[in-house]
Amino acid sequence: MGKLHQQLTPKLIEFIQAQQMFFVGSAPLAASGHVNISPKGMDSLRILDPLSVAYLDVTGSGVETISHIRENRRLVMMFCAFEGRPFTLRLHGLGEVLQRSHPEFDTLAGHFPTLPGMRAIIRLSIQRIADSCGWTVPLYDFVGIRDYYDNYAAKVGPQGIREGQLAANMHSIDGLPGLDVPSC
Repeated sequence: MGKLHQQLTPKLIEFIQAQQMFFVGSAPLAASGHVNISPKGMDSLRILDPLSVAYLDVTGSGVETISHIRENRRLVMMFCAFEGRPFTLRLHGLGEVLQRSHPEFDTLAGHFPTLPGMRAIIRLSIQRIADSCGWTVPLYDFVGIRDYYDNYAAKVGPQGIREGQLAANMHSIDGLPGLDVPSC
């Protein structure tokens, strides 16, 4: 049976920090819009306090999460135990997009590794913390972090990343606004 938590406890924080991957989910307001679920990794998550977390968002093939947050702020993060005892944790709340022009971007960016293509920091103000059993989540062994993104970023350089943002990060697949300006 799942349990609700009032805030992130030391035990929950330890669980979150042990995960190599997490997922974010968002959706537009329009019923015809596309729901989005994205996997995240690359040591990109930081716990700011018992009721807020943030992750460093890098340039990708789309901008759905940013667009959905800008439209309605709804965001959920899910963490699954792929090793050890089964456990799943969901953090529901209101997201905020801090692009490079945001006054807090540089301060928060100091908490993260420097990654090529950093386009925003997504901060979640947590409103609901719920765990569940995770009994059906399979066991996986963590082998390592893929180097594809770093290799791609090195190959195309800042100009190539900027061109990618202009092509795929200015609007969502549903036409919602994405980035205000390219971050590179």
